[in-house]
Amino acid sequence: MIKLAVNLSMIFTEVPLIERFALARAQGFNHVEIQFPYELSIEQIQTQLTVHDLTLCLINVPAGDLMQGGNGLAGVPGKEIEFHQAVEKALAYATALNVPSVNILAGRQPQDADLLPCLNTLSANFKMACHMFSHTGIQPVFEMINGTDMPRFLVQNIAQAQEMLEAVQHPALKMQYDCYHLAMMGEDILEGLQENIEFIGHIQFADCAGRHEPDTGSINYASIFTWLKQSPYTGFIAAEYRPSQASEKTFAWKDKYFA
Repeated sequence: MIKLAVNLSMIFTEVPLIERFALARAQGFNHVEIQFPYELSIEQIQTQLTVHDLTLCLINVPAGDLMQGGNGLAGVPGKEIEFHQAVEKALAYATALNVPSVNILAGRQPQDADLLPCLNTLSANFKMACHMFSHTGIQPVFEMINGTDMPRFLVQNIAQAQEMLEAVQHPALKMQYDCYHLAMMGEDILEGLQENIEFIGHIQFADCAGRHEPDTGSINYASIFTWLKQSPYTGFIAAEYRPSQASEKTFAWKDKYFA
């Protein structure tokens, strides 16, 4: 059974974050995800989830300066203490709000650093995070982000994600499979899903190019969604796109593919 979610960090941005929960419910969603929920308190989020009968299915570990053009935390040698503190913060939110998955952003290779130490730092930090999550039942995931939108990102394609899973060797760690980012990297989206579904813990979608809603670009979501509905995947799939117009006018795909 497909569990459909909507990303409140990229959709409904016409209003402040705290008002987006109501809009998600109005569009018929039962589940939401938030990239970085930390501008709101746990209590504020819990109130919104309760009032609107929603579940929060994914948050990100705080990523330092990554979203402002910096290198982030997880793959940067010397930032291990800051990363540990970031995981603790994410754990506090995820535990209190019953969030089933937490995404760890690998970050960028610093321009003055060699690649191998960064990858070693990243795998060690992933192992540490898996250990921290292990007693909670919360699943850690990490995503591939294309090198055009985020140059020097440490995990950009499926092969690199597979290598990282082999390096970490922890059964809880899974891929977060973002169809847009992988399309930007030239991957075959459906084939990648079919070959790696057992290693995927969370799926996000937007069309490519443009990162708008489905059916505005070149990705064949009819075949992808059809396959996912028949697949063994039991996780969430989340709309994480930049609306091409007012958010409320961009949900034709929902009735088309998930009615």
